[in-house]
Amino acid sequence: MSGATNAPLSGAYRVVWRWHFYAGLLVLPFLMMLAITGGLYLFASEIDDLAARPLNVVTPGPERVSADRWVAAARVAADGQPVAVRVPDRPDRAVQVVVQPEDGARRAVFVNPYDGQVSGVAGAPLSDTFKRIHSLEIFGGGLNVVIEIVAGWAIILVATGVFLWWPRGRKGGVVSLSTRDPARRPFWRDLHAVTGIFAGGVIVFLAATGMLWSAVWGDQVMGTLRAAGLGRPPAPAAQNWEHAHHAPTPEGLGWTMQGSVLSAPESRLDLDAVLATAAARQVAAPFTVNLPSRPDEAVSVAVRNTRVEDSRTLYTDGTGRLLGDIRYEQYGWAARMFEWSIFTHQGTQYGTINRIVMLLACLAVWMMGISAMVMWWKRRPTGRLAAPVAPPGPRARAAVLGIVLPLAILYPLTGLSLLAAVAVDRLWRLVRRPAAA
Repeated sequence: MSGATNAPLSGAYRVVWRWHFYAGLLVLPFLMMLAITGGLYLFASEIDDLAARPLNVVTPGPERVSADRWVAAARVAADGQPVAVRVPDRPDRAVQVVVQPEDGARRAVFVNPYDGQVSGVAGAPLSDTFKRIHSLEIFGGGLNVVIEIVAGWAIILVATGVFLWWPRGRKGGVVSLSTRDPARRPFWRDLHAVTGIFAGGVIVFLAATGMLWSAVWGDQVMGTLRAAGLGRPPAPAAQNWEHAHHAPTPEGLGWTMQGSVLSAPESRLDLDAVLATAAARQVAAPFTVNLPSRPDEAVSVAVRNTRVEDSRTLYTDGTGRLLGDIRYEQYGWAARMFEWSIFTHQGTQYGTINRIVMLLACLAVWMMGISAMVMWWKRRPTGRLAAPVAPPGPRARAAVLGIVLPLAILYPLTGLSLLAAVAVDRLWRLVRRPAAA
């Protein structure tokens, strides 16, 4: 690094460097994939609108036809059970009725709200593909455990990187690029360090908030908050919340209300009455109306908001009678904090500046990944992985434990993967020792 002395590297420095190398080897490919899909997802609404424009654009008419006609037309067009209705915020956009066919693949039916005609049927929006890859569902199906391991190691990567960057006897750490020849390794080392020190905080924030989507840590936190009364508010009208075990679960409810359904007196669904109640309660579009899966289940109207303060879900029976109006102010303090972190993570909480900061963080991940690969390529010995040599001694090991042990305790799956990495590292050294003798 710029300004470094010729003093030999300490044992603690070398062992932290070794684990920084391994952390990068393990998670950088994942992080670079997350950066691409996350960067694209920042523009999800624009991408989806552009991709669906041939089906989505309608000519506004004097008045809308009955909402029940939307649902009936969608049922025929997609040959399945309607489960949700997405109401747009623009008069020149179609209503989307989400239909669940018997084969299980959900489809969106685009219906002209003014004449009830179907303009087309489409599968999941393009942004859903980005989201599935970004949440690493492709590695775990419905039980996502990989995201917790990757996010935990990403935090370890940043923490060990800060340790390596720390000045230690120099006037200051590297905060600008060297003017040396870019073809030499010091340029790439400085680029890696400068990018990491400026973007590291945002990357840690993204990794920590990404844990909320994990199958172990995220579910445990949600359950703990609910049990302590710090998350989801009490059910309205002296009822109890139920978890939607049927498929699909209601969409658009947010992290706090995810999967929450409410019972209601049995009644025939009158979607026009539900929309009238939403209008009377001044629920602003866009919003999603989740249709009940059984006659004694409430209808939920979820606002598709971009800021945590606008979080809101209405519950009615089939006749439109209001059962509950759940707003942000009713959330527990922990739920508010976590919901805020999710909206900030997705780049919507603070508008354009929020999206720009998150996009820059995505670009920074790629810059660090490329610079790390270039540095490794320039220093690699022939026939070896080129991991920094770990010196013996408890003091050197304590340096790593002081960084990673608290994270391993906080995130159990990260801790288990760390134990596995230590075991593999030990086994590798035992195998190589006789060969070197």
